Amino acid sequence: MEALKKYDVIIGLEVHAQLATNSKAWCSCEINTHALENTKVCEVCSGQPGTLPALNKKVVEYATKMALATNCQINDLSYFDRKNYFYPDLPKGYQITQFEKPIAQDGYIVIADALGAEKKIRIERIQIEEDTGKSTHEGEVSLINLNRCGTPLIEIVGCPDIRTPDEASAYLKKLHSVLTYLGVCSGNLQEGNFRCDVNVSLHPKGSEKWGTRTETKNLNSFRNVEKAIECEISRQAELLDRGEKIVQQTLGFDAETMKISVLRTKSDAHDYRYFPEPDLIPVYITAAEKIKWKEELPELPEAKVARFITEYGIPSYDAEVLTADKKLASYFEAVARAYTGEAKKAANWIMVELLRLLNEFNIDVDKSPVESLELAALLNAVHDGRISGKQAKDVFLKMFDEKKGADAVIKELGLVQISDTEALIEVAKKIVDSNPTQVEQYLSGKDRVFGFFVGLMMKETKGQANPQIANDIMKEILESRKV
Repeated sequence: MEALKKYDVIIGLEVHAQLATNSKAWCSCEINTHALENTKVCEVCSGQPGTLPALNKKVVEYATKMALATNCQINDLSYFDRKNYFYPDLPKGYQITQFEKPIAQDGYIVIADALGAEKKIRIERIQIEEDTGKSTHEGEVSLINLNRCGTPLIEIVGCPDIRTPDEASAYLKKLHSVLTYLGVCSGNLQEGNFRCDVNVSLHPKGSEKWGTRTETKNLNSFRNVEKAIECEISRQAELLDRGEKIVQQTLGFDAETMKISVLRTKSDAHDYRYFPEPDLIPVYITAAEKIKWKEELPELPEAKVARFITEYGIPSYDAEVLTADKKLASYFEAVARAYTGEAKKAANWIMVELLRLLNEFNIDVDKSPVESLELAALLNAVHDGRISGKQAKDVFLKMFDEKKGADAVIKELGLVQISDTEALIEVAKKIVDSNPTQVEQYLSGKDRVFGFFVGLMMKETKGQANPQIANDIMKEILESRKV
């Protein structure tokens, strides 16, 4: 970007992740995104007078596990606060969150920068809070759905350590991966289970004073985060080039028009009139609970990458791609363990052939029409010489389209290779005896004519001869004709 030649960019992300609990944070209402509007709501989450919240302990467990997985310091004692503001889909008139003393702070994750070097992105704090309802605007009418009210979230507040849109995307993908590996968040971006706010500021290169930041709200895809940051960098750079000041504002991003719009003048913390939540007692996490929850952590992405490299002998790039999604990593392992050849070939098939079709049809890997063991069976058929690599691609497409097993499709297409040496020798002798002119050409040193004989052999066997065996046999018979 042209602006990066003149200005330094400071980027900080605030990520909101919906916790995968069955019930809400303060009541027993079911969390169901697809339920009929305003049917998963009670007196507590709709903010009726006289009701009292009761903390869902699973929320504390999930938040703590995410904090442990991101190297945070867990606070033995944390408190809830009220963040006061009015919005139609916030029926209480305040949001229960954590302000003065969050559940965890001072953590970090590691990403790769533009040059491939490791870069530590610090996490300032992780706090528990509740989600609001949802507003739907139709013309001059706004409809309010309170089903989402009280849904538990964790807000992961990152430090302003990010300098480029690519780094922002890498940081988000890493957080998303850790959350889904832990199973504490579904990570569904389309449904808003994982979304973020982006803070951006610019200042002239060489200046030690940072510029005024703006905040772009509720971005729910990695691509939109990158594009929104690019647009905001360009917008701020143009204003600064004209000698204008940046105003602290809350912004929106339209992914279709790729334009930034001003929503409101940004509020500071004191504008929300934070004060301690009087209806919830402090959260105390015991040493035993921390030990127990840490022991329950699964193998996380970084550890899985290292293991895939050493155990399966695949390059670091392949390992990074295959471990980015927990379900994809499990799929690869199942294929690699059932395949008798090199794991690298299994990795290639998954990253190229399988992911291409899954992305094209927007299918999750755990719902793949080609099951992991069937892909392994296909690869074994190639490894054993029963079909060629080219034939395998045709078989794979039919497997994907018709949800059939490898052996069934190979048999249906009549692609089983002939590897019977005796049978192929007879075919080769017949071809050589029938083409004396070409034999003389080969024996006189015209090696190119060898392809003529192999082609006839493949034609005679209807393409079912094992190519390597056919080549070896034909060469041996031709060489035996030399005087």
